[in-house]
Amino acid sequence: MGNAMAGRILLVDDVATNRIVMKVKLASAFYDVLQADSAPEAERLALDVRPDLIILDAVLRPHGGADLCHKLKSNPHTRDIPIIVVTSLHDRQTRLAALDAGADEFLTKPLDELSLLARVRSLLRARATSEELRRRQHTARELGFAEQPAPFTVPGRVAIITAETDEAIRWREQVRKHLRDRVDVIPAAQVLEALNSMKTPPDAFVISTNLAEAGSGLRLLAELRSREQTRHSAILIVHEPRDRNSAIMALDLGANDLLARGFDPEELALRLRGQMRRKQEGDRLRTNVEDGFRLAVTDPLTGLYNRRYAMPHLGKIAERARAQSRSYAVMLVDLDRFKFVNDTYGHAAGDRVLVEVAKRLKDNLRSIDLVARVGGEEFLIALPDTDLYEATVTAERLRRIIQQDAITLCKGQPGLTITASIGVAMGGLDATSSDKVEAVMNDADRALYDAKAEGRNQVSMGRTAA
Repeated sequence: MGNAMAGRILLVDDVATNRIVMKVKLASAFYDVLQADSAPEAERLALDVRPDLIILDAVLRPHGGADLCHKLKSNPHTRDIPIIVVTSLHDRQTRLAALDAGADEFLTKPLDELSLLARVRSLLRARATSEELRRRQHTARELGFAEQPAPFTVPGRVAIITAETDEAIRWREQVRKHLRDRVDVIPAAQVLEALNSMKTPPDAFVISTNLAEAGSGLRLLAELRSREQTRHSAILIVHEPRDRNSAIMALDLGANDLLARGFDPEELALRLRGQMRRKQEGDRLRTNVEDGFRLAVTDPLTGLYNRRYAMPHLGKIAERARAQSRSYAVMLVDLDRFKFVNDTYGHAAGDRVLVEVAKRLKDNLRSIDLVARVGGEEFLIALPDTDLYEATVTAERLRRIIQQDAITLCKGQPGLTITASIGVAMGGLDATSSDKVEAVMNDADRALYDAKAEGRNQVSMGRTAA
């Protein structure tokens, strides 16, 4: 299998030369690029194809890019697609109009290729997480365990962190005029201590790249992303205008947005408003999914999803893969000689093994991956947007992780080493009936049988992965 496309992007510009230049930049990074030369064509493609990202020109005729952006963000079928508006204009009105219309980013030509690709990667990561949350919510709603989320109404909390307190206070006073959210200043030296004492962390952070020393803002960004309590907070980084490297690094470390120092306070407010809306919507989706069907569709022992949830959700992963011409991987993981564990050490020990293996699987997969317990000692894993090489590497890594550390059964007693056999199958490689979920599952099951027959504790690839 060749290079997997990194995402599908729709370019909208009525000047063919602009589209060609932009397509070359994006295609070199293996993005699948579609083009539209008018607003009506862009609306049609956005509805029919559902691209992962839209890049449109601000001076698109006849009504401008902001008008198209507003239409797409007002349509429930396209409002979740991130939009970048680009322009050669440098006026404040065009910039604010695009952000007010719902644009996720506004870039000025000439576009720096590395900076553009960093922005694209950042938005596509956020899009993938949001889409996965929506798929899980949709699955839950079909099963009757989730309600529609309530509209966004609750004011949030913003924390401003800079090296100079006077500067932070000035930013706070400027942005307060445009936001209804609470805005606090946290001294840079006290951020982590303050977070430890907070019951609820801020919804959004505004952080200067240079706090006590050069680059310390980026280190704080990485720390916030690694912490459970702030992992989903929106983070906006303020960088020096000429510091391109810090800007690119910030996006790749997980910043949601960027602004150059000397920014327009109203632009900061508009960007924060959009980030707060997306962050709290994500919070609602997570809560809705977790609360709605925790008991009904999760395994009470391991906390993983059960078969009742896994199979409909796998169907949705397959549907999206076919629609987007992408591949996905399915793994069946079966613990070796598990009956011996139960017979020798008792069922309580067996339960401890299952809980620990479930934790190792979940801790070593992406948030968008599906992990479920579908049998006594059998686990199902589905990896969206994954090619054969990635699936093979992931399966081998999981096999090693299950085996590498002995599992403690009783305090003070030697641990027990557990191994697993894994069958891997690929789906989404063609749109024929043979690519249905049932066929992919059967292929993974045959591969698992082969792994067992060939001596256990190994990965075997199905026919679709051959």
